[in-house]
Amino acid sequence: MEASVMARFPLHSQPLFSSSPALSARSAPPLSISNPRPSTLALGLDIKNRFVTRCSVDGAVKVEAEVPVEKSFPPFPTVMDINQIRNILPHRFPFLLVDRVIEYTPGVTAVGIKNVTINDNFFPGHFPERPIMPGVLMVEAMAQVGGLVMLQPEVGGSRENFFFAGIDKVRFRKPVIAGDTLIMRMTLTKLQKRFGIAKMEGKAYVGGNLVCEGEFLMATGSASE
Repeated sequence: MEASVMARFPLHSQPLFSSSPALSARSAPPLSISNPRPSTLALGLDIKNRFVTRCSVDGAVKVEAEVPVEKSFPPFPTVMDINQIRNILPHRFPFLLVDRVIEYTPGVTAVGIKNVTINDNFFPGHFPERPIMPGVLMVEAMAQVGGLVMLQPEVGGSRENFFFAGIDKVRFRKPVIAGDTLIMRMTLTKLQKRFGIAKMEGKAYVGGNLVCEGEFLMATGSASE
């Protein structure tokens, strides 16, 4: 009985893990252009490499260094710098909350940025343990970007000041903290030149995430009005 079983199921003397070249080639492929990873990567032990290997059509191998993170972000464009902004807005420290305008379409829209830093004067009190930009100042900063649209000659904005006439549907989506760059877009949706009244839609972003939005009603007027 045992002999017949052994005849039907012969024992193999070859070990379970063979060191033959064929099996070794399957378990640990050699390094090549098509397989530049070492055998440790084949086992799932990924190792970050600071170089990118590219193969051209003629088979040549070109090694390019990755762009460092400090060089990978392009700078914001400058449509209006801080001096031009100061020539238009009447606000001054500590209530000038627009550092640069990066896009401007006359009489239609403007995009401004506010660099939020720990040195801003509101952070020591809001809050000492968790520096968060107050929502009312985000609204104020957005309104100032709107003022850059309203006070331009293209909109008939030759007067000295502008004021809040109302704010509606304001929502704060995420907190803005020290180190963030607040990007604010204000779009003029309705203008009554006779009365100097403008309705604007505003949205503010940090890193592409919406942090604040609302509808603004503003009025222009001279200092004596």
